Amino acid sequence: MQITIDFAQLVNAIGDAIVISDAEGKITLWNPAATRMFGFTQSEALGKSLDLIIPERLRGRHWDGYHKTMASGQTRYGNDVLRVPAVDKAGRALSIAFTVALLHSPENELTGIVAVIRDETSRFQEERNLRKRIAELEARVGA
Repeated sequence: MQITIDFAQLVNAIGDAIVISDAEGKITLWNPAATRMFGFTQSEALGKSLDLIIPERLRGRHWDGYHKTMASGQTRYGNDVLRVPAVDKAGRALSIAFTVALLHSPENELTGIVAVIRDETSRFQEERNLRKRIAELEARVGA
């Protein structure tokens, strides 16, 4: 039995943010989970630069890598989960984890990048607190 998948339904229903950007880094797809995570509506995000969610201090490094990927047609990250800071509409710092994949036209030209993103801010903060607590306990016992 062949199952037909409704791409739009899938993108809208999935719990992780899905963001697609074109070769220039302009946002071309922004799903409801991206709105929940970053606070920008679809209409606020579409057509805008990825700078919308990239902390200012990291933009230079991000764009160097992005343009290199677009020029070479290869990403050095493959299927790795990337963990980086991000910002939301209110300017609040987020810790996100995501995977990326390259998108190609029917003629096999590189057209953009898709990122599937998860907000790990709470988990990151919990780990930081645990590391701090362990360091305090080790200092007490002279470890």
